Amino acid sequence: MVFYKKMKTTQYFDYTRKRPDRVLIKNDWIKFVIDNPIKTEVQSDGRIKKWAKIPELDKYLRVILLEDGKTVHNAFFDRSFKED
Repeated sequence: MVFYKKMKTTQYFDYTRKRPDRVLIKNDWIKFVIDNPIKTEVQSDGRIKKWAKIPELDKYLRVILLEDGKTVHNAFFDRSFKED
């Protein structure tokens, strides 16, 4: 899996991406979640939450997009997520 295009991101995402627990998250994994979510929810503020399992780590990654559905606002491993 290769991520060719540059992702649109918020300044918040760019800042939090430097945290030790977030620096390990690959852009390819974020793209995978955006394109292949197992669950999608729209928040009351219009932001879009998407989840997918990252097989290499056996963890679920949550990606939060802005209302445009393209700009990444947040991405983190969701320890409390349970598949339906």
